[in-house]
Amino acid sequence: MRKKEEEAKQGAPDWMVTYGDMVTLLLCFFVLLFSMSTVDAKKFKSVIEAFQGSLGVLTAGKTIDDSELMSKGLNDDDIKKQLQEAEDFQELQEQIEDYLEEEGIIDDVEVTNNNSGLLLRFSDNALFDSGRAIIKEPSRKTLSYIAELLKKEEFSDKNIRVEGHTDNDQIVRGSKYETNWELSVSRASNVVRFFIEQNGLKPTRFSAAGYSEYHPVAPNDSVENKAKNRRVDILIVKKTLENESIDLED
Repeated sequence: MRKKEEEAKQGAPDWMVTYGDMVTLLLCFFVLLFSMSTVDAKKFKSVIEAFQGSLGVLTAGKTIDDSELMSKGLNDDDIKKQLQEAEDFQELQEQIEDYLEEEGIIDDVEVTNNNSGLLLRFSDNALFDSGRAIIKEPSRKTLSYIAELLKKEEFSDKNIRVEGHTDNDQIVRGSKYETNWELSVSRASNVVRFFIEQNGLKPTRFSAAGYSEYHPVAPNDSVENKAKNRRVDILIVKKTLENESIDLED
């Protein structure tokens, strides 16, 4: 009498069940670790900004085909320098904002940390009286505080760009300045001179420019918008971007 052939088992082998249980437990373990962790948003943002353009795959990246650029982007020393610089600029922003808050002038100065550097935008009459280019006494204290921060080792090699801007209102007849061109240039120059002559910063770090009414940040169609356009911009340039063309309106 012939023995009946054993029927083949259906489905996955037994060891797959144990393997599946193990993978599921590992997944639960890592989900638990993630749920218990915290993310420092500021540091994460700084890291992302430092990487932008370096690896050629984020915003402002040039190409991934050029081997020279790719090698530069993957250089450990360059990445470390960019990360450190991003962290330094983040700390600088916080120090300046804390000072402005303590002095009650946080609404007069807009502080923006972007890919180009740290932009300090002094609005309307924060630094000067209307139609004048003499720095007001209270503002001298603010500029001196900023100058002391820029003397620190981590910022001693950073260049500073100063720009003067006006609205499209014509200069009052009899004023010292014939047009908004002279006024905007004089304001920027006086800020640079104050940093150099009164605070001892190196002249080689500075550049000054006046743009009159021709680089507005808002349409000159209302009193509020004209006030936004009357400004002085001070940009502390990141070392990795100091040779690039920078538009402060971005």
